[in-house]
Amino acid sequence: MKIWYRFAVIMLVFIAVSCNSKGDKKEGNQKEEKVVIPELKLSIDSLAIAGFYETYPKLKNFQDEVAALYIKKQSTQLWLDNKGVVEFGNTLYDKYKGLENEGLKANFPYKEINSIFENNSVNKLSKVNTDLMITNLYFYYAEKVYRGFDEKTSISLEWLLPRKKLNYQVLTDSIFEKSTISDDKKSKMFSQYYKLRDALHQYRDIEKNGGWKTIEVNEDYKGLKLGDSSTIIGQIRERLFVTGDIKEDNKSAVCDTVLMKAVKNYELRHGYTPKNTILLEHINDLNIPVSDRIKTIIANMERCRWIDPELEKGKKYIEVNIPEFRLYIVEDGKITFISPVVVGRTMTKTVVFSGMMNNIVFSPYWNVPPSIIKSEIKPGMTKDKDYLAKKNLEWNNGAVRQLPGKNNSLGLVKFLFPNSSNIYLHDTPAKSLFERESRAFSHGCVRVAKPRELAIELLKVDPKWTPERIDKAMHAGKESWYTLKKKVPVYIGYFTAWVDREGQLNFYKDIYQRDESLIKLLTEE
Repeated sequence: MKIWYRFAVIMLVFIAVSCNSKGDKKEGNQKEEKVVIPELKLSIDSLAIAGFYETYPKLKNFQDEVAALYIKKQSTQLWLDNKGVVEFGNTLYDKYKGLENEGLKANFPYKEINSIFENNSVNKLSKVNTDLMITNLYFYYAEKVYRGFDEKTSISLEWLLPRKKLNYQVLTDSIFEKSTISDDKKSKMFSQYYKLRDALHQYRDIEKNGGWKTIEVNEDYKGLKLGDSSTIIGQIRERLFVTGDIKEDNKSAVCDTVLMKAVKNYELRHGYTPKNTILLEHINDLNIPVSDRIKTIIANMERCRWIDPELEKGKKYIEVNIPEFRLYIVEDGKITFISPVVVGRTMTKTVVFSGMMNNIVFSPYWNVPPSIIKSEIKPGMTKDKDYLAKKNLEWNNGAVRQLPGKNNSLGLVKFLFPNSSNIYLHDTPAKSLFERESRAFSHGCVRVAKPRELAIELLKVDPKWTPERIDKAMHAGKESWYTLKKKVPVYIGYFTAWVDREGQLNFYKDIYQRDESLIKLLTEE
């Protein structure tokens, strides 16, 4: 019995092994069958989208764009497949987490976005809401980086230049076709934005390395000149080395030609007239903390978001930067003319706006604004009955105007681009004002240091208007008008940080105190 039992067990094992080996052989002779997993196909229709925004109302301002995008993409998911979030979605999240590189804060209104991407978090959203949340992250990122604050906010900050219109459809087409949100071609933004962004990275690196030390000076500091020796010189040298104004810090305490050249370069790119003396005002400027400089860069990056990059494609245009006190003509992408300018004082600010220059007026009358008649002329007439004659003024149909001539407040020529603020460019008899570093003295219009040269530059397309004819018209003592054959765009802006065409980062004083309110909005976001 025992022998039979043992024999039966052996036979069963043998059969089992034999069957198994045959099965293995059969599998080896046949092609391995692959398990086909159905492609993920979510239905994200108008009902799903409406339900999402009921749950997440802080994102509702993106609803129209989101709905249009899903319709265009056949109402199915954009960011998910069977394995989870596609690579492009992870790239978007990385870009969002790196918003600091764009001078912004990563403050998406719902923390659920982090649970989707971070391994140590559990995503409790449905697949449909997961896809919708990522899509809203995309529009949040696009709005922050490419558009900036809305037009209502920029107008409240006294910015009246035409705002860039962000075309989400064109943007999404470009991004989804390439599955990337990089800006290698740097064409989505005003070019100055990218230059300031590079400067931001440089100054952030300086900050991470400890910034720069405060230069210590005594209350009786009078200034330092070439050849002077002082421990302060070593501090200045070290400070200039940090920002690259001087290429080598040799620790010398003697003010040599290399240091003075570096100081002059610093003065030029910070709105000072280069001098042969390192004054206390220069030391105070050098001591502005790197954190403050970073805030200034960030504020001006935001202003760049408001400017349409198409502006730079104009064949010929005039730009005025108020804090820089300078006017440029840009033609075919190159600067062809530069002139110092005087802008409005704090109480009569020059408006940030644009217009189309259409007329040049030679030997102009000055039509005195009612505010000046009330505040200056009428009190003057009360004190002196000959006040009008002495100022070369006359009554004209119930108003007051100043006769043409070299002492006319508008000088010998003015340049008109119609606007509701009655701002224009003009000459001035007060030439000495152009020698000052800070030139905010006007009633709002822009006074040009080189008006004759500006007229020549604008009229060079008309061979009849030679420099000699322009001179004659300017000194004719009789008003005459010239209508430009082609209107020239004029852009009056406000930038306190600007990278010039030589790659130098320039800072200018915030003469109208506009940076602080903008920085506050950016840091509160």
